Amino acid sequence: MRALKNKECERLEMPKGYILRKATAEDCKEIYDLICELEDETFPYSKFLDMFCVQLSDKNYYCLVCEKEKKIVGVLNLRFEAQLHHADYIAEIMEFVVSPLCRHIGIGKEMLERASQIARELGCVQIEVACNQLRKDAHRFYLREGMQSCHFKFSKSLL
Repeated sequence: MRALKNKECERLEMPKGYILRKATAEDCKEIYDLICELEDETFPYSKFLDMFCVQLSDKNYYCLVCEKEKKIVGVLNLRFEAQLHHADYIAEIMEFVVSPLCRHIGIGKEMLERASQIARELGCVQIEVACNQLRKDAHRFYLREGMQSCHFKFSKSLL
């Protein structure tokens, strides 16, 4: 996998005062709150923090945040992986949420475009996302942004 051409902590100004940038450890609590809201569940924060810090130092992950006035209003967490069935590198969106108060103004579109750019710069040939079947608005968003629904994802609890 290639290295990023741009500085990894690059800040991109967007319209309306929103900024896209790479997440830092200081962002963990706000990211945690957004992901708990997305999943409608409260996760153990100490475990979340440990995993988040590990991912921040792992080149196979990139956590992109959108902020306005130093408040995080969106997070898109990517994982990069060599997949044998593609014989190439693939980027997968692991978590993606925009605060409900900031939806429908283009933040998600900008974040997805930036994530795709990062993935291309790292040598990925495709970007993927698995999305809960109940999230119909998210499905429409992904389709509108040029993604295709071509797989099923199956899961089984091991607890």
